[in-house]
Amino acid sequence: MRIVIIGPAHPLRGGLATYDQRLTQELNMQGHQAEIYSFSLQYPSFLFPGTSQYTDEPAPQGITIHTVINSVNPLNWLSVGNKLRKLKPDLIIVRYWLPFMGPCLGTILRQVKKNKHTRILAITDNVIPHEKRPGDVPFTKYFLKPVDTFVTMSEKVKADLQGMTTKPATFLSHPLYDNFGEPVSKQMACAKLGLANDERYILFFGFIRKYKGLDTLLEAMADERIKQSGIKVIVAGEFYDDRKPYDELIEKHQLNNVKLFTDFIPDSEVRYYFSAADLVVQPYKNATQSGITQVAYHFEKPMIVTNVGGLPELVPHGKVGYVAEPDAASIASAILSFYNDGIPERFKENLQIEKKKYSWATFTQKLLASAFK
Repeated sequence: MRIVIIGPAHPLRGGLATYDQRLTQELNMQGHQAEIYSFSLQYPSFLFPGTSQYTDEPAPQGITIHTVINSVNPLNWLSVGNKLRKLKPDLIIVRYWLPFMGPCLGTILRQVKKNKHTRILAITDNVIPHEKRPGDVPFTKYFLKPVDTFVTMSEKVKADLQGMTTKPATFLSHPLYDNFGEPVSKQMACAKLGLANDERYILFFGFIRKYKGLDTLLEAMADERIKQSGIKVIVAGEFYDDRKPYDELIEKHQLNNVKLFTDFIPDSEVRYYFSAADLVVQPYKNATQSGITQVAYHFEKPMIVTNVGGLPELVPHGKVGYVAEPDAASIASAILSFYNDGIPERFKENLQIEKKKYSWATFTQKLLASAFK
């Protein structure tokens, strides 16, 4: 099939771009002709919370990326939509993660539908956003109308979606992020990061936003049991929130057990943070799903996730990690259980088994099957 993916891609950075590029590679490996239509302007600068929307890393090899969509220019939406209408791909796979994108993507897809040929599947990362704003519902409903079928990566998003449309929706688990290279030894990883290699490290990874619960994890690190254990946390990710409250927590509790790496982490360095850590902690306050889980699976790292959204669906309690309640005491207890129960090797064996469920080949086959239900 001729397939177009609409979503972020290089030189834009972040998990969505990484995902779209990996999906395109897999589709091409399976014999399809897939390409990406990405954004020339994704967010106006005043709406973007980080330091830059762009990566300095080289473009992925063997992928065609058209950097053409302007998220705030209606004339551009009509132009791109008409181009895709004439191109007549067999399938468009469109990413939807934020209501802000609803008018842009909804207009493009309405133009495409005029060719009466192209099937449209939306991968809906979120339907109801983590941080609500005026316009969320009408923008999302505008986007949903021209879409034929949906894939969600958590049951929570599927339920949210079914509250807005009766069109078919399929739940497929998020596939592995297997594009960050192979793990390195803890000694090599710690040397690269300037850390002592004889310490016990847990990892918080990814953009820092309120709903991800870093403040809760810092409160857990203030637990006297954690302080006395010598366990340290590596915080690796750029602040997308005001940094001040987090610094105040560190100062208030005199947290000498926190190692901050709060610049953007390029793809080429991700493996060092996961290789240095014994355990990955996702202390989210609310969630749909998280790509961090699938990075942890790739590196075969046990996880602690909180009992919110779709996180427990992917982390069987006591098998590949722990499911904790989203409060500091529960998270602290789960961290201590990991180190005190003496079962890291059992976790590793289970991780190797569990991760096989999340291959890109399996995901892509199911994705295409769901497109033409």
